[in-house]
Amino acid sequence: MKRRTLSLTMALTMAASMGLSVMPAAAEEQEVKEFTAFHAVPGTEINDDNVCQDAIAALIGAKCKDTWLTGQTAEEAVGMIIASEEYPDFMTASTGHSMMMDAGAYIAIDEYWDNYPNIKNYLSESEWNKVRAEDGHIYIIPQFGIINGHDTSTVHNDEAFWIQTRVLKWAGYPDIVTLEDYFNVIEEYIEANPTMEDGTPNIGYTILCEDWRYFCLENAPFFLDGYPNDGCVIIDPETLEVIDYNTTETAKEYFAKLNEEFHKGIVDPESFTQTYDQYIAKLSTGRVLGMCDQHWDFQTGEEAIKQQGLDDCTYVPLGLVIEEGIEEHYHSASALDVSNGLGITIGCDDVEGALQFVNDLLSQEVQTLRFWGIEGVDYEVDENGLFYRTEEQRANATSTEYKVANRCDYSYFPQYEGMNLDGINAWSPDYQPTEFYESLSEDVKECLAAYGAETYVEMLNPSEENQPWFPMWSFSNNMTTETPGGMAWTNMAEVKHEYLPKVCMAEDFEAAWEEYLGVYNDRCDIEAFLGEIEEELHRRIAVASGETAE
Repeated sequence: MKRRTLSLTMALTMAASMGLSVMPAAAEEQEVKEFTAFHAVPGTEINDDNVCQDAIAALIGAKCKDTWLTGQTAEEAVGMIIASEEYPDFMTASTGHSMMMDAGAYIAIDEYWDNYPNIKNYLSESEWNKVRAEDGHIYIIPQFGIINGHDTSTVHNDEAFWIQTRVLKWAGYPDIVTLEDYFNVIEEYIEANPTMEDGTPNIGYTILCEDWRYFCLENAPFFLDGYPNDGCVIIDPETLEVIDYNTTETAKEYFAKLNEEFHKGIVDPESFTQTYDQYIAKLSTGRVLGMCDQHWDFQTGEEAIKQQGLDDCTYVPLGLVIEEGIEEHYHSASALDVSNGLGITIGCDDVEGALQFVNDLLSQEVQTLRFWGIEGVDYEVDENGLFYRTEEQRANATSTEYKVANRCDYSYFPQYEGMNLDGINAWSPDYQPTEFYESLSEDVKECLAAYGAETYVEMLNPSEENQPWFPMWSFSNNMTTETPGGMAWTNMAEVKHEYLPKVCMAEDFEAAWEEYLGVYNDRCDIEAFLGEIEEELHRRIAVASGETAE
């Protein structure tokens, strides 16, 4: 496995050899602008002499040092930045977004963007209108869910019940439709295979409950009832009724099942106390047979499994329902998330340079460098212009050491998904059908074939056109305690954090469930919450139909 380093001068030479134009601002090494960014989510910092980052700098005359959340919640980290008034040039505040807005800590990008067409044309006018703040200005740029051409998804990056291929192969690749089916096959596998080959005990099912990631525990009921991920509620598409999924009969049945499996020893006893880092470390060993999670949330654990050669411990998604006959909707078409995004802060002393940096990151040349790498090093091009990778390049793509030294995707800066801007290739190797399939282990290929699939997405029902209100979590993410519904939303989260683990571990489930419902209804003004969601629902429907302006 090779590790290549590249100075900026070498990057300039490489850019010229690649036939790429070099911007005048990058003609001299000392003219490269250096920005800073903080993203309030976990991430991996790259090396200062990163090869691809230097190649991008050679093209556009700028680079950015990304830093990530470590050891704090997003709100804690954002709060400290606001209090210190020591802002980076760029920020993705995550769940601290409303704090940044309240502090007036972002500049209004729409006051500048006529000079930056790649930014202005990144979204349609109607989409930008969804991003506008109450004062009419646009302060953030959404980074995800913007599709160029058409969706090319091969990986289900969203929520599902995941299970290892070794379990499915051992069981003869059975049809697993319901929650009951899922736990039955895990129970049977654990009984027959209590340990891994090296004697390490297998874990049937684990749950992540830390901080905002407790969605891994609490939001499965709406999926089990066949609804897509609106996140905060169920919305009946026929009646437009807004339903609290936390107290449905399906919710009770789901938590009763977790309680049962906990007492059988299938649910990991550390589920309700483990941190995110402990969770990822546990998955990385290959011991965990299954869990419910968003793919992006456990991807680093999956990569660690691949690096260790534990191919039969790879996870595939299952779209479980509570009972047969319900149609699952786990995979949704990409949707614009207007609740968060990348902002330029008031601490940036070169706003126009920062905007130019983002504008250039959205160009075809730089998009290709970000997500494919350097031609001849990270990928090859055939006679038809189709990108592909060699076996060595695929191995490099799974190596953390190689990536921090050689790859720079600026993952929390705006990006196009779907097709590459060349109109020939997918936006990244993982979404290039031929390249995706070649990168799979034989264990995964065998598993997919057994279920008539060639991609992870095909393990689930095809996505349908999103409803005009979808996803409602882009509204609830920014609810604050300044409204009765927002206060209820906060109280709902607190009660669920406190009581749902107790419900899962209780000796008397019925008593624990009734106690939970009692506290939930006493502390939380559910009607106020549902009322504000319903108001937003109808507002979004009206906007989509053109009946009212934003």
